[in-house]
Amino acid sequence: MPDRGTYHDWTPYLFYLLLTSALGPLLFGYHLAELNEPEQVIRCALPTTTTTTTTTSSTFPQCLPMSTPQFALISSIFTLGGLLGALTSGPLTTKYGRLPTMLLSSVFAALGPALAATTLNIPMFVTGRFIAGLGAGAATVIVPIYISEIAPPNQKGFFGSTTQIMINMGILTTQLLGLFLSKGQLWRIILGVGGVIAVLQFGALYLAGQESPKWLADNGMAGRAKKALQRIRGHEADIEEEVKGWGIESVQDMEDEEETLLSGQDHMSSHPASPSGPDGAPDIHASSKPGKKAEKAAKTLGFLAVLQSPDIRPAVLAVVTIMLAQQLCGINSIVMYGVSLLSDLLAANAALLNVLVAVLNVIVTTAAAPLVDRIGRKPCLLISIGGMGTSSILLAFGIMNAIPVLSAISVLLFVASFGIGLGPVPFLLSSELVAAEAVGATQSWALAANWIATFAVAQFFPLVNERLGKGQVYFIFAGFALLFGGFTAWFVPETRGRRDADEVWGRRKDGGRED
Repeated sequence: MPDRGTYHDWTPYLFYLLLTSALGPLLFGYHLAELNEPEQVIRCALPTTTTTTTTTSSTFPQCLPMSTPQFALISSIFTLGGLLGALTSGPLTTKYGRLPTMLLSSVFAALGPALAATTLNIPMFVTGRFIAGLGAGAATVIVPIYISEIAPPNQKGFFGSTTQIMINMGILTTQLLGLFLSKGQLWRIILGVGGVIAVLQFGALYLAGQESPKWLADNGMAGRAKKALQRIRGHEADIEEEVKGWGIESVQDMEDEEETLLSGQDHMSSHPASPSGPDGAPDIHASSKPGKKAEKAAKTLGFLAVLQSPDIRPAVLAVVTIMLAQQLCGINSIVMYGVSLLSDLLAANAALLNVLVAVLNVIVTTAAAPLVDRIGRKPCLLISIGGMGTSSILLAFGIMNAIPVLSAISVLLFVASFGIGLGPVPFLLSSELVAAEAVGATQSWALAANWIATFAVAQFFPLVNERLGKGQVYFIFAGFALLFGGFTAWFVPETRGRRDADEVWGRRKDGGRED
């Protein structure tokens, strides 16, 4: 856990904002796994549903007869919606703010499950899953940025782990519901619960949400930024040092600058021709500051612009590669297909085993959260990738040679290794490796890579596993782990304790900080 001296930054309102915003990533995990347990019921594949597609309800069919490719489309369309949501939300959150974009994403997150839960046919089901993906994809871009900006400066890694913890909580929630509701028409409740969570999130954010203080400061609203930060940290907290981390000399400077801007506006209203100082001469200082701030507020980089900047391009490469590593090291082969793997090897109830794996994922990610701030982002990544690569080799041998104990231990080690680093850290890096004006676009690139890799694993893992022979696909995952481990060790910089992107990459500034 963080040092005792840091607990004074933990306020009820901070945790309120953390939990309400993190419901977005929770819904990502929820929808990712929601079809796993009730698949046979939904597809009319169980003996009790193959001949009866309606119940006493004349409105909703009990199940929807569909082929394997049709069900694969319903499953994978969520990731395509997520990709589109990730691509569009980055520029939106940079331009309009974190809070409005989170509210918009929660609207999509509510509409999608409503369609899916009341579906009458396959096209309606596909549409609902796609819309749910839009909301989830947007949330996985916005929320890590937001949490990083409201968390205490020396605990960003600890609180940043909230994103992955809540994703795992979403997976666990839907697996638990699947144990009891995978029958009759109760599968519709599983789909509908995601919409209810989204409605609750929208209400909580709308009634008592707070825009990111850092976004406000970066966009020329210094006074609002100070008030927002004071509210989050508590009225007795000293926020002077944190304000300086934004590139502003002091809280008083923020207040003085805003007063200057306001007085300048009033003066311009009455004397639009030329602002002047007390002696009647033009007040150059007063007129230049608004220009600087306005220029800073307008300085945001788009999706393609970040690739054209020599300072930002290496950061985009680093973040995208780590996001690919998160998926291509194979975690979703366990999350999405672990039922069949574990049930064949251990001869136990597949649904219960899936729940146990989800529980382990939550426990390890939560317990390992302090490590990100204690030992750093990069060491956690290297430990995680090394553990997953080793586990992949052991799991391949365990499955190929039908050794249940080795296979079970390998799966548990695989999931635990993911929770240490590759789970939480990638979501932190896009807000720590680039300057504020590039965060949104970089996060969009990162999540786009993540969604594409998620789709690839979900779509092709069963085919490759069947074609190569059971278990041998994990040698491929081990190869990816070796590749990504080398890239991380060689290219990815440490961000723990660094004030900004220039310090992370060791760049020197030609001039001082802008006020």
